[in-house]
Amino acid sequence: MTKDQLLTRLLTRRRALFAGAAAVGAAGTAGLYAALGGEEPVRAAAPAAGAPAARPLKPSAYRLQPLTGYGPPRAAPRRLTVRREPLLKMTGRGRTMVLTFDDGPDPRYTPDILDTLAEYDVRAMFFVCGEMAVDNKELLARMSDEGHVVGNHTWSHPLLTRLSRGRMRSEMERTCDVIEEAYGERPAWFRAPYGAWNRTAFQLGADLGMEPLAWTVDTLDWTTPGTRTITGRVENGAAPGVVVLSHDAGGDRSQSVRALRQYLPQLLDAGYHITVPRRQYT
Repeated sequence: MTKDQLLTRLLTRRRALFAGAAAVGAAGTAGLYAALGGEEPVRAAAPAAGAPAARPLKPSAYRLQPLTGYGPPRAAPRRLTVRREPLLKMTGRGRTMVLTFDDGPDPRYTPDILDTLAEYDVRAMFFVCGEMAVDNKELLARMSDEGHVVGNHTWSHPLLTRLSRGRMRSEMERTCDVIEEAYGERPAWFRAPYGAWNRTAFQLGADLGMEPLAWTVDTLDWTTPGTRTITGRVENGAAPGVVVLSHDAGGDRSQSVRALRQYLPQLLDAGYHITVPRRQYT
């Protein structure tokens, strides 16, 4: 082999080595850019000889997630209007009525009321007191399971208009916490004990995400006037949109339990649809 032939062969081998190194470097660079861009790294063809080129590492999935959590951000809850008076009746189509029960839950009477409602596949509202709910959380869980609405009736049933703002907020907020723990979500409705409202009560209720709901028909069952009298008051006051006030705690409520068994089937036979209200943002 001549000297010129040997030189030519050496140059050819050197070019091949440089070309291989360039190919490996290009593959690594392409993988790096793809990784930073969040795309799948581009695979380069393996060299004809030698060990295969190292595959660029894919960035860890968790590093690509936003710190605020997965998925799109949740919309902020709509702020409620501070009302000047409570809602007294519900709007809607047809002959709809709402049954509400205050002061519970009481294990002596609330289960019987829930049984009657379940028998007729009817939903109602229960405005609970925190000091009663905290010891009867299983009843709130049952209300949730059976589709009833649980509202806030303060912690200890005080006359709100005589409380300071801080005490009033504590009465309402503590009850919200208990309801959320036992019922599964925070209450969307609030009712002032004795129907005693003031501007502070409306403001705090709105701040806590609750609409104020009063009533249209008061059965006065807390005076224990008799089962027949309670039944008559509900039947005589029945009308579209009416909200009926009864109690499932706070004293002997056996008359309220018996009255519900009488007037509920009669209301249904008369064509009334007993339902629970939807939130209003007007």
